[in-house]
Amino acid sequence: MPPTPRPEPGRPATGADPFHEPRRDDCPWCGSRQLRTRVRAPEGRRRTPGTFAVDECRDCAHAFQNPRPTADGLLLRHHQHPGADDGRTDPDGRRRRGHHRGAARALLPYAEPESWLDVGTGHGHFPQAARAIHPYTSFDGLDPTRRIERAWEAGRVEEAYQGLLTDPEITARLRARYDVVSMFHHLEHTADPRDELRAAHTVLRPGGHLLLEVPHPARPFGTLPLGDRRYWRPRDRPRPLHLMPPRNLLTELRSLGYEILTTRHCTPLPPRAHRILARRTT
Repeated sequence: MPPTPRPEPGRPATGADPFHEPRRDDCPWCGSRQLRTRVRAPEGRRRTPGTFAVDECRDCAHAFQNPRPTADGLLLRHHQHPGADDGRTDPDGRRRRGHHRGAARALLPYAEPESWLDVGTGHGHFPQAARAIHPYTSFDGLDPTRRIERAWEAGRVEEAYQGLLTDPEITARLRARYDVVSMFHHLEHTADPRDELRAAHTVLRPGGHLLLEVPHPARPFGTLPLGDRRYWRPRDRPRPLHLMPPRNLLTELRSLGYEILTTRHCTPLPPRAHRILARRTT
């Protein structure tokens, strides 16, 4: 089905920063006020006002952009930096396809899924690769950008949804519909990862599986270009909104009613990442 159009970013209000929320002085994960600044640099050629800054909690080690982008700021990012248009031109495309198939194999020990939702699917390259492993599974895709339109037109997903999983209309429409929900390097780009995990729980059937891949929290900001960071190009700058230590993420999953089945390191391309497979139990 054709995806529902997503609104364009709004015009900035006079005298206001439409792209960033007020800076917070506590950790969004545990509430601690023991923060340290991990990275700070001008926004520069991103053409958005203010300073790019990442704070880290000294108590739980959660790292996050502070201030956080507003809804308009996130939309602007999606429109300005939508990602590579075609995996065929990517020199690492073959490597990524192999990685996608490896991720899809994580479900082989379990019952063959009938329905699978890939959240943050972009152009639908994961569903396309995963069909080689699960040929009888129906793959749908959800993405906030118009890339999902091209994924649907190319036949990489059967049903396409343009928007956010946390949108109440989308969550209600997809409630208890899927055997598997996957998020590959998506959770760290969401405004509230906990809300995203709750929404995934809602759209999963009882006993359904959640497949996550998130970056190693030390890498995206630990391997920044040396020298004067004012000269970063827009695509060079790390863009995660949150970096969650695995122990924090696993604890949260258990509290939401997931059983942790497997965890492992995976390094298809930098940065290093953690892959987690969990099952909805409640």
